[in-house]
Amino acid sequence: MKFAGLKWLAMLMLASICAAGAATRPWAVLGPDGGDVRSLACDPHNPDRVFLGTSTGVIFVSEDGGHNWSRFAKLGTGDDYVLDHIAIDPRNSKTIFVSAWSVQDQSAGDIFRTRNGGKDWEVLPAMHGKSVRAMAVSASDTKVVVAGALDGVYRSRDGGNHWEHISDAGIKNIESIAVDPKDPNVVYAGTWHLAWKTSDGGANWQHMNKGMIDDSDVFSIIVSSANPSEVFASACSGIYKSTTAGDQFQKIQGIPFTARRTRVLKQDPSNPAIVYAGTTEGLWKSVDEGKTWKRMSNPEVVVNDVLIDPRNSQRVLLATDRSGVLASDDSAATFTTSNHGYTHRYVSAILADTTEPNTLYIGVVNDREFGGVFSTHDGGQNWQQKSSGLDGRDVFTLKQAINGALIAGTNRGVFELVPGGTAWHPINDVVLQKTVSHAVKLKSGKTKIVTSTASIRSVLEGRVSETDLASSRWFAATSAGLFTSKDQGKVWMGGPIAGQQDFVAVQAQDGLVVAATRSSVLVSQDAGAAWQPAVLASYPINVRSVTVAPDGQIFVATREGAFRSADSGKSWNHVVVGLPDMDITSVAYDGSHKRLLATSGQTGVVFESADGGSTWRRGPDSGFPLRRISVVHGRYIAATPFDGVIAQPENEHQSANAGGSN
Repeated sequence: MKFAGLKWLAMLMLASICAAGAATRPWAVLGPDGGDVRSLACDPHNPDRVFLGTSTGVIFVSEDGGHNWSRFAKLGTGDDYVLDHIAIDPRNSKTIFVSAWSVQDQSAGDIFRTRNGGKDWEVLPAMHGKSVRAMAVSASDTKVVVAGALDGVYRSRDGGNHWEHISDAGIKNIESIAVDPKDPNVVYAGTWHLAWKTSDGGANWQHMNKGMIDDSDVFSIIVSSANPSEVFASACSGIYKSTTAGDQFQKIQGIPFTARRTRVLKQDPSNPAIVYAGTTEGLWKSVDEGKTWKRMSNPEVVVNDVLIDPRNSQRVLLATDRSGVLASDDSAATFTTSNHGYTHRYVSAILADTTEPNTLYIGVVNDREFGGVFSTHDGGQNWQQKSSGLDGRDVFTLKQAINGALIAGTNRGVFELVPGGTAWHPINDVVLQKTVSHAVKLKSGKTKIVTSTASIRSVLEGRVSETDLASSRWFAATSAGLFTSKDQGKVWMGGPIAGQQDFVAVQAQDGLVVAATRSSVLVSQDAGAAWQPAVLASYPINVRSVTVAPDGQIFVATREGAFRSADSGKSWNHVVVGLPDMDITSVAYDGSHKRLLATSGQTGVVFESADGGSTWRRGPDSGFPLRRISVVHGRYIAATPFDGVIAQPENEHQSANAGGSN
């Protein structure tokens, strides 16, 4: 057992070598690889150098044509920036522009620029606060940069230093931009309602509506590098082609209606007759300038961007939802995942196997068929998807039963994976006892009320946010109420309690049970027979998790901070000594060191308390937003909202074993 633990730590140390350097050594991203990718761009002077944009303000880079990835830059102060467009100056690849829009405030955004290859980034003041949805650098005059925002089209003629609003007042909600490769004054702008064109740098605009269905959102526009009169436009109603520089369009046939939400069009730089269409139902390819089309990928793939190697058009990279980067070396005939080093996963649960010391399980959400549960047996160097039977469900919680079975709470019910099993199976049978009374007329003429108990069977189909398997009675916090099982999940009983239904957390310690919705906390001291509401504060709270320590203390992590009760929920205090007073994402009990650990969305610091939560001190700083923290074989392992599972470096002076001491 001890040897196995040391082996696991050594593997984690090897994994951490790949992390990028910083002032303090960052924690290693263990994986699993993959996730959402929004955009791709390559250095025109060195196409092996590929940049990748995410939906959380992070750029990754590959130095080997997309085979391996590493974090490159973090843009913006939060994690809400969608990086849909990366534009590199064709003449000076040290100058890079990145456009962003905020998923939290969709009217906000920025354009970022680096002039030294990414060492330093600046926000371009004239575009600050604008929700930029499209951007292009002119091929014929690289000082010309055109951006499309929700409030119109903007142009810079000096490489981004100064910007002018060049579109008419009625032209707004820009979704796509293209610049004529031979004339920088010719600009095409696709909007949420058809497209526009200017041939004189914005002095006059022409509505391009001939041949397009009137309600078309135009997602992408490309102008042929060989013949600028040839223009392709993709819309929610299909793909259109113009041979008259946009004066007249004709709908292209050959792509099914269900796949016509085409987010991106790309032309092969070495063969203009080849056009790729990235849709919500896979990648399509035309080899005859759009006359005929063939689907090249799995229809389940959602394509956000396409990158063709300008030196070798057989090399094609796809930016996708959920499956990360897909790569082809045979002109898109076949694809394989190419995500080594790229992790963009929302980790919801971490579980160390109680019987296999080197095995770790994680649950993820938002990845459908590419998500569910993953396992690693070598410290995170390799992950195996372990989701057969989950059918694309999100996994919110993972626990291990006494018999070694894995129990997953999903967005649709509870599932079990038995030891040695290969597929999950549902354990969602609900039996409710209902008392029925009816009148029976006796021979004497009198009436007698007779009561009987009827069993009503149903299926637990709601979201299961948390389970507790620590005692002989299992608990499940679900969107349909709080459920219990006395036979390891074979049968569940329960439902709404105390007028509350949508539960997100539950923990039990002997007879003390604490359950919570997003806005309320309930406490039972008799294993759930009776419940009392807990008043944590005089103001509304937003609950993230609950923890019951072995000594009976209760901790509640909320958006408004951490709350603690030492008397089974009768009284509460807001914990502020050493902890942030807002945005506590988790509080956990570390039994190996008899201490409490806390994480906050405001910082990557792990907070530690050795006195039952009265006071807290700062532990190591992970450098990542944290959702929850675990100690596995003496090493901090954390779940992040966007970067998968991360692990503390081997030589960090504030180790998990040291309990935060230097």
